[in-house]
Amino acid sequence: MIYDLRHRTTYSYADQVSYARCVLRLTPISNRHQSVLDADLKVSPRPSSQDRRRGPFGEQMLTVIVDKAHNELVIEATSRVEVHAAHVAAGVAGPPWETVREAALAAPSLDADGPAVHLYPTERTPLTAEITDYARASFPPGRPILEAVGELNRRIHAEFRYDPGATEVSTPVAEAFRARHGVCQDFAHIMITGLRGLGLPAAYVSGYLRTVPPPGQPRLEGADATHAWISVWCGPDLAWIGFDPTNAILAEDDHIILAVGRDYADVAPIDGIILASGAQSLKVEVDVVPRA
Repeated sequence: MIYDLRHRTTYSYADQVSYARCVLRLTPISNRHQSVLDADLKVSPRPSSQDRRRGPFGEQMLTVIVDKAHNELVIEATSRVEVHAAHVAAGVAGPPWETVREAALAAPSLDADGPAVHLYPTERTPLTAEITDYARASFPPGRPILEAVGELNRRIHAEFRYDPGATEVSTPVAEAFRARHGVCQDFAHIMITGLRGLGLPAAYVSGYLRTVPPPGQPRLEGADATHAWISVWCGPDLAWIGFDPTNAILAEDDHIILAVGRDYADVAPIDGIILASGAQSLKVEVDVVPRA
């Protein structure tokens, strides 16, 4: 499946901004899940300097500095991506989850795509006993890894309420867990926290999800959104498998990856600083258009 992606972010400021430094992670990565066929990133006002590099987890990063006074900053990323996700064959359940845990702990590599770097807690996914205990209910002794992770994926979808107004980017994972509501970022962090508490490698994935309008209604331009899900290392044979707890599905042909990291902080699409006073507003428009 080939997708055309457009991600336009507009910051409007009440007072003039004299300086902005932004780190942009808006160019999709190429990996075994997908191939980037074309990509472009434009910033207005035009940056005085740009530095493009690859981040520690393979993400494409562009750091820009805008030192021209402005009341509006527009960042538009466009790309064409071919998704060739590996599908899990029917009937495949994988090895017992304890075997996967032992293999992950024994893995010698510290490469970004290896299990070791995704075993340990982070500031946004700290080891939390109540979340580990919640996840443990899906992991009785000897259960195959895909069955266990799949059940946890479905439980989070069924038992947590999607509520865009309930949390913020900075909401602690324990708070979202106790409230049993949040957004895709919260659900991904909860699932990652529970899996790491059991000793299983889990990564945070930032990207896009193809959406389909209701029957008989046109697709609205700019109405799509960024999304978050997780990837779980399921042993050396199955490697990384994507799970989407917001929708209780596997992450396959309808999921397009921007970046993969340990948690949201590693892969935030835009972060940075500005020099200004006064309020600001944010508008985000996303289009995910299938082409073939």
